Amino acid sequence: MDRRKLILSGAAAGLSAVATDVLAEQDQTNPPPAGSSGPNYETGGASTYSRDEMVRATSDFLGVTAESAGAAIERIFKDKGQPTAYVAGEEGSGAFIAGLRYGRGLLYMKGRPTLEVFWQGPSVGWDWGGNASRVFTLCYNLQYPDAIFRRFPGVEGSAYLIGGLGVNYQKADEITLAPIRAGVGLRLGANIGYLGYSRKRRTLPF
Repeated sequence: MDRRKLILSGAAAGLSAVATDVLAEQDQTNPPPAGSSGPNYETGGASTYSRDEMVRATSDFLGVTAESAGAAIERIFKDKGQPTAYVAGEEGSGAFIAGLRYGRGLLYMKGRPTLEVFWQGPSVGWDWGGNASRVFTLCYNLQYPDAIFRRFPGVEGSAYLIGGLGVNYQKADEITLAPIRAGVGLRLGANIGYLGYSRKRRTLPF
């Protein structure tokens, strides 16, 4: 190979590397637009939490007895099994027929950094009043932290009380969230709606 061919070959290789880096940077800085299907998250890869781990964490964070936490966890584990992540946070809500809910917390996954998340959303139901409560949310089939940033509609008919704790299910694609709320009171009636999870706090809940 003569000198000119060597130069042209090296230049082509350099341009290919630059193009690869640019495409990778665009993938990171330009996520799929709202309404698109987005990335196809795999299932079955993330480590899970045991029942004992969740009972201890729920009891400590919500400030309830191990018996109350255990009853709620037992019901959820019977329905869904072991979670791959959980969110511990606080929220405020209010309603008169139509309601609003805002919250903030930390997402925990084994082997991954803790991630701050916010959530907000509307609801409609036979419901009134307001409250501030702690929320401990079990996450199922959540394989990557970023997969939580979407809307999760409430599963109709899933709300119930166990040991004084309110539990309901929210689902989007293959991911299911099971929020456990302490002191939920009458707000448990507002289970028709959705919560949108985001990286930053949003004023508008829609």
